[in-house]
Amino acid sequence: MRAWSELFRVSALFSVPGDALAGAAAVGRGPGRGTALAVGASLCLYEAGMALNDWADREEDAVDRPHRPIPSGRVSPAAALGAAGVLTAAGLALAARAGRPALAVATGLAATVWAYDLRLKHTKAGPAAMAAARSLDLLLGATATAAGSGTAATARGGGDNVAARIAFVRGPLPAALALGAHTYGVTAVSRHEAQGGSTAVPLAVLATTAALGTAVLTAGRAGRTSIPAHRAARTGGPGEHRAARTNSPGEHRLAGAGGPGAHRPVLTQGPWEHGSVRAGGPGAHRPTRPHHLTPADLLLTAFTGAYLRTAGPPLLHAALNPSPPLSQRAVGGGIRAMIPLQAALAARNGAPGSGLAVMALVPLARALARKVSPT
Repeated sequence: MRAWSELFRVSALFSVPGDALAGAAAVGRGPGRGTALAVGASLCLYEAGMALNDWADREEDAVDRPHRPIPSGRVSPAAALGAAGVLTAAGLALAARAGRPALAVATGLAATVWAYDLRLKHTKAGPAAMAAARSLDLLLGATATAAGSGTAATARGGGDNVAARIAFVRGPLPAALALGAHTYGVTAVSRHEAQGGSTAVPLAVLATTAALGTAVLTAGRAGRTSIPAHRAARTGGPGEHRAARTNSPGEHRLAGAGGPGAHRPVLTQGPWEHGSVRAGGPGAHRPTRPHHLTPADLLLTAFTGAYLRTAGPPLLHAALNPSPPLSQRAVGGGIRAMIPLQAALAARNGAPGSGLAVMALVPLARALARKVSPT
């Protein structure tokens, strides 16, 4: 069990379920059967990649990491390769139960994992391939959740398809790109964890980490300060001015028309809606009330702070002293930092409960990492 735990790097497994939960939040749905299937498929494909990675690196590990399960003789190469094949098949089978769109994404994910381990890992395309795998994993959760809730099967009409594409670009795609950017940085640092010697890479990844944290935090707050969707539907879109009373007998107050009463704010504005202002010209859009932190804002801030605290200090230490032990700590910190990043992405998309569930995995990952290294 010890040997297989090391082969599978079981402490890193806790960074996987958050992909599906963040993907579910990005499509505006709570976790369901499709999400659970996506989590199972992701875990299988992740562990398949771990086993395949050690099988592909068995000769290199015999020199640099002779204590690893395969070079030490505790796990045979054939057993590791067979486990990778079985787990890949199991992951695809679970994804198939979530629907054809989920199976298509899972197939692309499996192909990316195998291509990375067998061919791309030691090339310049290695970090990009790993980033693509993480992004696809989040999209697998989004697709499986949408299919399970009936939202993936849109009507045949063109308008519905256009709306679905717009929703995809605004929801799952930005979250997938954020997670992929973080994964790219972690993978770039991991290329030096055996020999060390790179200062520029940890510094660049540290800057990327800070930029990602800032982007997630500001985008999340901006999203909550916009007019709610149900109000936008009634008023015709964010910022549009409507008369407080319309269709009164003999009364004609059209938004944009000149004259007294042309612009009147809705009397029941929410705290983040924009009404007409007394200065700046007709139709100027300014917030009517100052922005106050909500519980969702506080959670998003806490999750983002946890992400920066987990990933930042090890990267700084590796930049100051790029030795193999500190580089490995930076990689381990980057892997663990995926958990609060996933929680922040879920909270950013209006699912603070999913964010809290993801964060509950942090102490488990930390405790197990003391026994089995995630790198």
